[in-house]
Amino acid sequence: MFDFDIVSFIPRAVMQGIPLLYGSTGEILTEKSGNLNLGIPGIMYVGGICGVIGAFFYEQAVPADQMSGFLAILIPMLCSLLGSLLMGLLYCFLTVTLRANQNVTGLTMTTFGVGIGNFFGGSLIKLTGSEVPSIALSATSGYFAKSLPFAKSLGWFGQIFLSYGFLAYLAIILALLSSYFLKHTRPGLHLRSVGESASTADAAGINVTRYKYLAACVGSMIAGLGGLYYVMDYASGVWSNNAFGDRGWLAIALVIFTIWRPNVSVLASILFGGLYILYLYIPTGSQMAVKELYKMLPYVVTVVVLVISSLRNNKEKQPPASLGLSYFRGER
Repeated sequence: MFDFDIVSFIPRAVMQGIPLLYGSTGEILTEKSGNLNLGIPGIMYVGGICGVIGAFFYEQAVPADQMSGFLAILIPMLCSLLGSLLMGLLYCFLTVTLRANQNVTGLTMTTFGVGIGNFFGGSLIKLTGSEVPSIALSATSGYFAKSLPFAKSLGWFGQIFLSYGFLAYLAIILALLSSYFLKHTRPGLHLRSVGESASTADAAGINVTRYKYLAACVGSMIAGLGGLYYVMDYASGVWSNNAFGDRGWLAIALVIFTIWRPNVSVLASILFGGLYILYLYIPTGSQMAVKELYKMLPYVVTVVVLVISSLRNNKEKQPPASLGLSYFRGER
C-alpha cells in the first residue's frame, strides 16, 4: 500500500489541466463553426511566446521594485491575445477564404507556431546571455500566480479551491460562458447551424464567412491564453524551447472526450490533468516502461470515449456535420 496525498494531487491536476481547458474551449468554438483547427498546439505555443516577449521587454525597461502589477499582467496578455489572433486570422484566410485543406493547414500551423516560438525564444535567451537555455520572468510570474490572500488560512479547502492564479478562474469562466453562448443565445444557434450545414445557414441569411472567422479567431485567442498560463503560472515564468510538450494535442483530445461541450471540459480538464501526472504519485520503482504506460491514460480514455460515442446514434454526441468541410457561397 502507498499513501496518496489527495490534497497536493488535486491542485497539481488543476494546474496541469488549465492549459488544456483553454485549448479545448477555443477549439470547441472553432469546430462548432465547422472548422477543424489542428493548429491549436502551435497557436498555444505562439500565445505563450508572445506573452513572454511582452513580459521580457517590460521587465527589461522597468526595475522589479517599480513594476506596475496592472501593466505586468496587461502587457503579456495583450501580446498573447494579439499573437493568437494573428494565427487565427492566418488559419481563416487559408481555410475559409482560400479553401485550403483544413487538416493540412492545421498541422502546418502547428509546425509553424512551434518554429516561431523556438526562434523568438532562442533569440531572447541570447539577449539575456544566460548560461542555461531558458528565460526566467519571475517578477511577472509573481503577479500571474498570486492566489487569494486568505487561501492559506483555510487549510485543505483553500489549497484545493482557492490557491490558483486568476487565469485559472478565467479559464473556468470562459468555458461556462462559451457553453451558455452556444446553447442559449441566438448567435450561438447561428454558429451551430453554420457548423451543421453551411448551405442551409446561408440560405437562412446567416453570414457563414463572418461566423467562421469570428469563431476561429476568438477560439484561437482563448487557446493562446492557455500557452500564457503555462509559462507565467504553471512554469513560474520560465520559458524553455519545446517545454510545452503535447498539451496542445491533449486539448484537442479533450474536445472529443467532452463531446464538444465546454462546460463539461471544466471537470474533464482536471481529470486529464490528473491522468497526465498520475505516474508521479503511483510508485513504479525503476520500471520506466510502467511510467510510460501511465502517461498514455488520457489518450486511452479519449479513444474509449470516441468508440462509445461513435456507436451511439445520439445527434448531440456527434461532431458538427460539416466539420472539416470548406464552403463557398453558391455551392450546394
